[in-house]
Amino acid sequence: MIFEKKENAAVISGGEILITDGASAVELLASARYETGCSAIILRKEQLDESFFRLSSGLAGEVLQKFVNYQMRLAIVGDFSHYTSKPLKDFIYESNQGTHVGFWSTEEEALDWLRRN
Repeated sequence: MIFEKKENAAVISGGEILITDGASAVELLASARYETGCSAIILRKEQLDESFFRLSSGLAGEVLQKFVNYQMRLAIVGDFSHYTSKPLKDFIYESNQGTHVGFWSTEEEALDWLRRN
């Protein structure tokens, strides 16, 4: 995994799945903070296990709680339009209204959100 610092965000490149459970989320955010000093991470949605987007799995709640606990903001970038779950769409909408976690179409949108909050 490669970290690229953009403003105060660690943009993580690579196509592999990086977050599969709470422990891998903590490992990622600790590595990003140690290597970049950033207080935010930008991930591609493909870097999250697909079960993250199935809210009943509990993975999204577990992972996001880790980010909140460790005071690391998370922007997830990708195309979320193919998800049909109303609870997931509502979750994405509500997340985007807050300051800790956001779901964005582009990296530039994610950086704009991080700047504003």
